[in-house]
Amino acid sequence: MTANKSGAFPTMMALKSNPQNKHHRAGSNGNFNNNNRKHNIPAPSAPSRAVTTGSYVQQTGVTQAPGHQNQYTNSNNNDDASPAVNLSPKLRNNGKNVVANHNGAFPTSTNGNMPRSASRNQLSGSVRNSAVSSNTPQFARKRTDGSQANTSAMLDGDDHNTVHSYNTFAHNNSNISVGGFVSTPSNSSLSSRSKSNTVSSATALSASDLMDSVKMKGIAKRKRKEYSKDARLFGVRKVVDDLNKAIGPEKRKAAINQACIEFSHNDDSKHNAELYLGAASVLCLVLSMSDNDEEVQHITAALEMVYRADREAVIFSYHDVGAALVPLLLRLLERCERGRKTLAEASISNISKILLHMTRISELRIPLVGHQGMLDALERVSTLPLSVENRVLRMRLLANLANSEGNKVLIFERPSLLEATMKIATLDKSESAREYASAVLMDLASSTDNQVAMAQMNKVLATFVKLAVVEDKVETREYAVSGLQNLAFEKQNRMQLVSYGSGVVLEALKKTLSSDSNDKIRRRSAGALTNLACDETAERMGYHEGLLQTLAQVSVSDGNKDVQQRATLALTKLANSVTIEMGSWATLLDALITASRCPVADGIVSAMFRVKSRSEENRMSMATHPRLLETLAQFCLQTQDVDGQQAAHKDGENATKAIAHLVNDPQNHKLICNKHILAALVHGASLVGPTGVVTRDASILALERMAMDHSNRPMMARYPGMLVTIAGATEREMNEELKGIPASSVTGQPRLAKPLLMSLLVAM
Repeated sequence: MTANKSGAFPTMMALKSNPQNKHHRAGSNGNFNNNNRKHNIPAPSAPSRAVTTGSYVQQTGVTQAPGHQNQYTNSNNNDDASPAVNLSPKLRNNGKNVVANHNGAFPTSTNGNMPRSASRNQLSGSVRNSAVSSNTPQFARKRTDGSQANTSAMLDGDDHNTVHSYNTFAHNNSNISVGGFVSTPSNSSLSSRSKSNTVSSATALSASDLMDSVKMKGIAKRKRKEYSKDARLFGVRKVVDDLNKAIGPEKRKAAINQACIEFSHNDDSKHNAELYLGAASVLCLVLSMSDNDEEVQHITAALEMVYRADREAVIFSYHDVGAALVPLLLRLLERCERGRKTLAEASISNISKILLHMTRISELRIPLVGHQGMLDALERVSTLPLSVENRVLRMRLLANLANSEGNKVLIFERPSLLEATMKIATLDKSESAREYASAVLMDLASSTDNQVAMAQMNKVLATFVKLAVVEDKVETREYAVSGLQNLAFEKQNRMQLVSYGSGVVLEALKKTLSSDSNDKIRRRSAGALTNLACDETAERMGYHEGLLQTLAQVSVSDGNKDVQQRATLALTKLANSVTIEMGSWATLLDALITASRCPVADGIVSAMFRVKSRSEENRMSMATHPRLLETLAQFCLQTQDVDGQQAAHKDGENATKAIAHLVNDPQNHKLICNKHILAALVHGASLVGPTGVVTRDASILALERMAMDHSNRPMMARYPGMLVTIAGATEREMNEELKGIPASSVTGQPRLAKPLLMSLLVAM
């Protein structure tokens, strides 16, 4: 047998089970079909839904703000998203992923901001008719093991929701020594030349181009021709040729040993050349003819080395030999697992790494799952006595596959695989294995097709709660909390999550929000609570011990501004649904008073006081609640007659209008006429700049309503600065009238200063 000019073995096509290179996903009956499940993944600019796509979906604009950190502007929240994790340059995932964000609004508030639509490239939902909306951008989590996960959030309906997903876990590209072979240093000189003469793997070709067999064949032919003339690749070409010609056992063993030596390096460009010159094809052929355990170990080690290549080269190689290689690897994997010999453990590791290299390419994940035996191999992870390394590799492989939107439903609908994943997540002794199992569950929960069914599975909820609360590894806790946030995106799930286990989900989120050391986990916990808050769950959430107080305290004292904003958003969204008939009404008012000191609330706490004071049934309770009037007065006094303080002006407007609403109830006239409120209204009425017009007119209106009670007038008239301020307002109104400026030109309020001044002067 001899190699052809391209270096590939002539009879290789006989091994291919799918010569047309068509890759279809296996249906429920095990046959391949073209049924592709569609997933609604909102773009970053449209009302978002739950995302967090198992593999973080690209988020284009979910009511989320751009960037990796949450930035709230006028009730809008920006997420890191959170989406995720950093991969090593070699094994990072090139696919698009999504993660979830948090969005909340006041349905009944006026001038509410409609949330922007979100798309998935990360973990959510949108808020409709709300006074507050949150924008969460894609975020990346950095990991120490060289893997990366992207998360994005999508918002849907009238809630702020986040869906998170995991992005490619691939192993580090460290030199691997197999048997007695020593790793050799990389050839940096080859790298410089091939970068200038070959197409860039990440940017030169689009995904559709890479999957186009005609274009791939043309590019591969050109590159093989180029590499066949490169003198520095003489050793690679000789190894491939020797493997092709190795017929006897001794020659084959010598050729395999030489291949392990030649391919053991960390030069990506040289690995690219090895694939284009047919190294994977000839190794696959030799592997198919060998049943010696030692040979299998060394051949799989050599294959693992060559597949450290760049994305483009791996895709080309998969289309060339994947139809034969992957089924062969899966059969060998099962054989090694049954044998349980010393050499079998190393072969299992090598095979897992080869498949892991392939799954880092997003375009290959769906075809890989379609291979018969792939999901069976993943299921066995929880029942076989594998080494820690191999259990971790197997879970990383599953995490990569679950990161593809097209695989999430397929994996979830296999109960034995889901059961195996939860078993690893809760019982495995390896911290890393539990981490990747948690990532798998998070990705599955990011699919809208899975969310309702997953929320009904008590074991899934219990697994998320356990991982979120007791795990030591930050990434594991983050994935668990993100999974709960993803499930909370679906409206049907919210009551189930809130009521499960007498509130254990709420307790877990409360604990992680208040005490977890990681900023991203605390932010996601607040996002999950935001998603859960709605009219149906408000009473249960309000009654949950310490939840409202925790949200309020975090909004004030947390060291991270994004967490403060998210906690404030969750509190105000929940407050919007709490009514005076509920037993948690007084607790809510206390929580809002505490949250009023949040430095980054951007007006949403004062807006909630204003919204609640509109209801006549609330006014007496609010006016008599301890420290509430003083809080409103403080908001007003913070307003300055200068530009550039939008948040302060917003708080001042909201608080002044809330006072005006409260004083509209005759029973409150005497209660509200105190030194704190009078100081606030005098200050507001004295504003002269254009930014203070609304606050000034609302202050005059509140004073006029207060003066309707004759017993209040003497105290008001004698309050320092009152008459001077009202006289100034009277002069301003007269000047406007002389200039022909309509009274309703700005706020629509009639001119009230003159009659108010007259009534106060009479009271003197």
